[in-house]
Amino acid sequence: MKRFCLIYFILISVLCQGSGSIPIATSVLKKPYNSEKSLKLLIDSLKIDLKTIRILIEKSKYELSVWSDTIELRKYPVVFGTNPVDDKLREGDRCTPEGEFKIRSKYPHKSWSKFIWIDYPNAASRAKHNDAIKKGLIPVDSKIGGEVGIHGVPKNCDYVIDQRQNWTWGCISLKNKDIDELYEIVSNQTIVKIIK
Repeated sequence: MKRFCLIYFILISVLCQGSGSIPIATSVLKKPYNSEKSLKLLIDSLKIDLKTIRILIEKSKYELSVWSDTIELRKYPVVFGTNPVDDKLREGDRCTPEGEFKIRSKYPHKSWSKFIWIDYPNAASRAKHNDAIKKGLIPVDSKIGGEVGIHGVPKNCDYVIDQRQNWTWGCISLKNKDIDELYEIVSNQTIVKIIK
């Protein structure tokens, strides 16, 4: 199965990027914070109002953390687009956007468990895109892109998260058991902040 997953990710990279390379970080993530208890059980035991839930994604740490006001509830390991460093400026750059977003929708996904769709591009994203065009950083006819979200991985391919294989087109990817937990507690009121 591991060989199948590797072939799958290489194929995605070839089709979407034109090369077979998949950047892999050199270190592997530690065990997630509070992982011995499900997120929903943790929230229920602390009597936390789901309206206070916020998500922080730190690209440099390969982490997604779940917060309620000033309380950090849980951390999950994540990976990003094949360019995990830069901010998304246009469609096809394979970067994960930075900024503050809201959840537009969420739904089951046939290829990677669940999909939590964020509202990229929002007004701030459009301003960055237009500024990049004005400065000549991207072509004038560049499109801004969309369909960015938080999702799982193909079945039995959780190891790509442990190995930090950045494989998406700009989305944030978690292990399937982790996206299942997150999916259960987020809503359209949940703020998602993505930073370097």
